[in-house]
Amino acid sequence: MLRITDHISIDESEIEESHIRASGPGGQHVNKTASAVQLRFDARRSPSLPNDVAIRLMKLAGSRLTQEGVIVITAQSHRSQLRNREEALDRLVDLIRQAAVRPKPRRPTKPTKASRERRLEGKQRRSAVKSVRRAKPTVE
Repeated sequence: MLRITDHISIDESEIEESHIRASGPGGQHVNKTASAVQLRFDARRSPSLPNDVAIRLMKLAGSRLTQEGVIVITAQSHRSQLRNREEALDRLVDLIRQAAVRPKPRRPTKPTKASRERRLEGKQRRSAVKSVRRAKPTVE
């Protein structure tokens, strides 16, 4: 079990892991080894996640989310497969932790009387400046 928060834990069997060749420079070594790690987590069908957390997670995932609701995370910044695996898992856990935080509901507010008056005074000042600039009719 992978512990995310006090209330959320994910079974490691829900995370599918594959090893791929990393892109970029590295010489002969990079062409022979599959050191990059690609994690796949099905957020839509995960029994471990509450529905509201899963919905927020899919919104947060952005371009990492497939049409089937699977989150794909690729880690290839380290030379070691083990370190790339740890980094990919950490990124997934961070993403789920962000999704687990409920956003505060927005409370609609009204502008104060003083701020409304300041706004109107500013508009009157601007209007006065523009009225002075207006072209006056010429008398011939």
